Amino acid sequence: MNAKDIDLSGQVAFVTGGGGGIGRASAYALAEMGADIAILESIPERCDETTALIETLGRKCQAINANAMDADAVIAAVEQAADTFGRIDVLVNNVGGVARKPFLELAQKNWRRHIDLNLVSHLAATSAAVPVMIAGGRGGSVINVSSIEGSRAAPGYAVYAACKGGLNNFTRTLAVELSDHQIRVNCIAPDYTATPGVSGCWTGSADESNWHQPDAAQLEIIRKRIPLGRRGLQEECGKLVGFLASPAASYITGAIIPVDGGTWASGGWVRDKTGDWILPPEA
Repeated sequence: MNAKDIDLSGQVAFVTGGGGGIGRASAYALAEMGADIAILESIPERCDETTALIETLGRKCQAINANAMDADAVIAAVEQAADTFGRIDVLVNNVGGVARKPFLELAQKNWRRHIDLNLVSHLAATSAAVPVMIAGGRGGSVINVSSIEGSRAAPGYAVYAACKGGLNNFTRTLAVELSDHQIRVNCIAPDYTATPGVSGCWTGSADESNWHQPDAAQLEIIRKRIPLGRRGLQEECGKLVGFLASPAASYITGAIIPVDGGTWASGGWVRDKTGDWILPPEA
């Protein structure tokens, strides 16, 4: 591999939920590779933070403050970025979120919020960005941020998991539909990753000093359940997004890649108190 394999100079990437977490890490990784960046972000402070971060790399950043649950606003944001930069080469559908609750305790408005945030926002951004890629005639890359919950049962997260399962199939289907345009569509599937949302930082700055840190008991649960023994880092997801957008991944499309420390591979096996791998309820 050489520098050209990861060079995105002259390209433009649009990242939903780009103000913090995996979205910000993805925007930063793409900017490090030479791309100019546009982000959609609902929290004004995070728009400013990400813009400043990207500009330290000498790249341009357009931060659009809008609610990703408003499909029309998402489409308008993509169109605004295309007007500003004259092109879109990479789309990262990252925005999402969930709160745990049994399905039968959810009201219809709760279903719709989950669906609008975790699935419809992705459809909306893709519907606006892909025609820009096609018109440019240079191909492109769409990277969806799913979850391993899209590939397994997720009690307490039924609607979220359904959205992520739908996103996985959307990824595969669109990869086939867009192949004639040389637009690649891939998906990353994280598990427990240290992000502002996971760390209880839902509003305001995404600075890590505002995050809740896991206590010793929580760290032990993580060690037991995740084969690599720790939480994922948002930067680890961002770097994979950068790779999938790059020429180095030019023959990869329709892939769903876990970024989960091995939890999908472990298939429910956990460490017991001695460190041996067992299946619950022995734990």
